[in-house]
Amino acid sequence: MDSTTPTLSGLAPLISIEELSEYLNVPTRTLQDWRLAGRGPRAVHVGRHLRYFVADIQEWLQSQREDVTGRAPEGR
Repeated sequence: MDSTTPTLSGLAPLISIEELSEYLNVPTRTLQDWRLAGRGPRAVHVGRHLRYFVADIQEWLQSQREDVTGRAPEGR
């Protein structure tokens, strides 16, 4: 099953901030800072917890890709 395939319940997969931190190899604090500054992937509030749709992470990562090697994407 790829990361965009709905789970058995038919819902899109979500991951925790800790899982995203591990995947990106950045501290959870950095993810929190990026989110508050509007620079990170969009989060979903589930009670007091933050979760991330895998599809939103993939979209955000795509937007972080260099337009030209060695040059950050426009608008950053």
